[in-house]
Amino acid sequence: MIPPGKALCAAGMIVGLLAFFWRDTFNPGSISGARVLLTGASTGIGEQMAYHYSRFGAEIVLTARRGTLLQKVMEKCLQLGAKKVFYIQADMSSPQAPEEVMHFALQKLVGLDHLVLNHIGGTPFRMWDGDVEHTRWLMQVNFLSYVALASAALPILAESKGSLIVVSSLTGKISTPFTTSYSATKFALDGFFSSLRHELAMQKQDVCITLCILGLIDTEMALEKTRCVCAQEHWFPLLSLSKERVGCSTRCLEVSPLPGWPEQQAEMMLPDPAPCWLVMKGSVEEPVCAQRVTTSFRRGPGSTSFPAAL
Repeated sequence: MIPPGKALCAAGMIVGLLAFFWRDTFNPGSISGARVLLTGASTGIGEQMAYHYSRFGAEIVLTARRGTLLQKVMEKCLQLGAKKVFYIQADMSSPQAPEEVMHFALQKLVGLDHLVLNHIGGTPFRMWDGDVEHTRWLMQVNFLSYVALASAALPILAESKGSLIVVSSLTGKISTPFTTSYSATKFALDGFFSSLRHELAMQKQDVCITLCILGLIDTEMALEKTRCVCAQEHWFPLLSLSKERVGCSTRCLEVSPLPGWPEQQAEMMLPDPAPCWLVMKGSVEEPVCAQRVTTSFRRGPGSTSFPAAL
């Protein structure tokens, strides 16, 4: 039997370590004036990220397929405090779109500090029906365009010691039914950007890569695609996000190596309930939760902090 004194001492050490790694070192001033390219910004998660960046005074280029919605998001961003906002309508199913978007962003922002890859292509929430062409199209939108944008941005991000944020999904970590093609694209993101993170570290490139693993979020698109299957077939419950509570089975944030872990990647599993991050429900003026999960990245003689979710 372990003596009570030793047990208390061990518990205290664990609490101390948790407090150290969970402390919020985020400095809002670090985002003021940051040059941001945000994809998939017309609705949902991308729209809310645009509003958060705006509150911190960033300079933003927004892109998505629907120009009318982007115009409205741009106007709201300016009201919230963004220093500059531009938008470009683009369809990432076109192999030429990433290059056009990056050229536009660099022309307007004269550099880049944050590249946030968030766009996705629409896909049915159903069992695999053998549609190879749809899978090929979805790989272009959800994976290959991410690779193209990241490849074009890396030299610029290296100069600015910037950050590359990739919004992915729990279906890229755990296989689930009804998401065959979508899941394949998300597993591809995990494999590519996790490997890229190691290669950049080996080359001593000062670029932070954050892979955000999200569960089911109650965006309009997600609910529309999953409602009929979840409600009628009862194969698994529909995860509900209310104004009082953000419910999610598991959220995982994968980040660049923490100080002291030079050859490892940090992975934080956030069981429900947990501090919500990235997703805000309701109006912009009355968000559900403004808590952030942040982490520190070692950069040479000093360290800096980057908000894993804004």
